[in-house]
Order: sequence, then structure tokens, then C-alpha cells
Amino acid sequence: MKTINLLNYAHDGWYQASGGLAEVHSALTGEVVATTGSQGLDFKAMLDHARDVGGPALRRMTFHERAWMLKDLANAIMARKEELYELNFETGATRTDGWIDIEGGAGTLFSFSSKGRRELPNQRVLVDGQMEPLSKGGTFVGQHVWTSLQGVAVHINAFNFPVWGMLEKLGPTILAGVPAIVKPASATGYLAEHAVRIMIEADVLPKGRCS
Repeated sequence: MKTINLLNYAHDGWYQASGGLAEVHSALTGEVVATTGSQGLDFKAMLDHARDVGGPALRRMTFHERAWMLKDLANAIMARKEELYELNFETGATRTDGWIDIEGGAGTLFSFSSKGRRELPNQRVLVDGQMEPLSKGGTFVGQHVWTSLQGVAVHINAFNFPVWGMLEKLGPTILAGVPAIVKPASATGYLAEHAVRIMIEADVLPKGRCS
């Protein structure tokens, strides 16, 4: 297997570390399967980009629009799952192990998509409780609503489920209208990176949505 030079997805583009690369070894053969690093990344700029570009873009969408987007991402993973299975073997996992991770990961997106369309309104806010009268004559009332947090989710993931562990967090985060920065475990980062590449190439996510 040719050594993969893992890239970082930041500011809506792929970025190669400027140095300090670490070797990632195959759990199957012990050979180097990938090199990885984050030297040169501007993490503050990544946060700013997520807040200023990704957040507003996601918040402009309704719950249902974001839910349909999750379904598109799941379909993209399923359509190219064999690419992920091929990399999966280098983690020391069997195909059955990979099925739980890869197709299970897509399954979580399908599930959140379904729940979002079934249990949430096709709106940008979620009404919480009944309208409350705030004046004696009923001329002034209040209504509580839930809306997207205006920040960034930071996901630090474990090595043993590089796809499922990432997607189970991304699903509800995107559905809630919040952009995310994902840090995969280096040991299996090549599998997580390829899953991200598949989702980016599906071209259904707004800019600034995920780094």
C-alpha cells in the first residue's frame, strides 16, 4: 500500500502540514501507511471561519433542510464504502468490524436525518411550550424558542471508531445548525480523512461547515 500523506481540511480547502509529520503504522503489517501533522494550521482562523461562514450558512437552513443534507452525506458514504473498507483492514479490523464502523456510521446519519424530519419542524427555530401572557389584558405575550448555538463544536475522537465515532457527533451537530472542527485520532486518521473527503466531494455541505 502506498503511503498516504494525510491532509487537513481547513477554510474550505485541503491543507498540507508544513512539517513535523508523524508516521502512522499499519496495525496489520507494521508498515508505514500514512504521515500526518498539523504544523502551520491557524487554529484561530479555523474557529473564526467556522463562526463567521459556517455558522450563518447552517443557521439559514431549516431543520428539514439540514436533515436532508445528512441523508445525502450518508448516501455518499454508502456509495463509496468499499474505498473505506480497503483502508479499514490496515487498522487491524475485519470486514465485520468495519461494517459496524463504516455502515454503522452512515446509519447514524440516516437515523438523525429521519428523526429531524419526523420530530422537528421545517423551521429554523423549535417552539418550547405554550405562549405565555405577560400583561393583564393579553396585549403583551412571550414565547420561548430553541435556536442554534452561535459557536463551534470541537470533536476529539477516539481511534477505534474513526468513521462511526465521527459521524455520530457530526449528525446532531449539523442538524442543530452548528459547524464543527474534527480532530481524529492519528492512529486511524487515514480512515477518518477519507470519510471526510467523500463527504466534501458529495458537495452538499455549505462553506465553513466542517474542518
